[in-house]
Amino acid sequence: MTDDNRKQHGPWTVLKTTDEYSDPWLSVRKDDVIRPDGLPGTHSVVTIKPGVCVLAIDGDDVILTREFHYAVGRVTLEAVSGGREPGEEAMECASRELHEELGIRAASWQQLTTIDPFTASVVSPTVLFLATDLTFEDAQPEGTELIEPVRMTLTDAYAAVCDGRITHAPTCLLIQRRWIDVLSDHS
Repeated sequence: MTDDNRKQHGPWTVLKTTDEYSDPWLSVRKDDVIRPDGLPGTHSVVTIKPGVCVLAIDGDDVILTREFHYAVGRVTLEAVSGGREPGEEAMECASRELHEELGIRAASWQQLTTIDPFTASVVSPTVLFLATDLTFEDAQPEGTELIEPVRMTLTDAYAAVCDGRITHAPTCLLIQRRWIDVLSDHS
């Protein structure tokens, strides 16, 4: 690659990009770079399809999922999460995932923000939602999902975030946000 094809990426100079792997959920690329300190190097970036995370709220309780997650190799406790299909709006995905995973329909939604759970090497924008005014039906999980619904008080969920029983970053943010909202309402 000639100097004419170099691309500035913040303080990094990208000399060459190689697509290493791709499937319907993620892709991996390797950039040959000149680092900010002027030395040559590489930087790999994993891009995961954009997603959503939904905290279902029923009175003083939150409803979470308990499920084995392959990447971390253990059962985790977290809010409903899922990837957006091409062209699918975040709200549409949030509603679909909440119904599929827990059989819940929500009449009231609050879209909070979009977060980047990992910023050094992973692109994974995740839109956060609170869902209330719930009705319950049968869940329709995908074949790879063995999900157990878990109902707990917001106080217990907040304690689980604080003591490390809940580690999924978007879920931690949603529970902390809800905790702050409830405290603000009571002051």
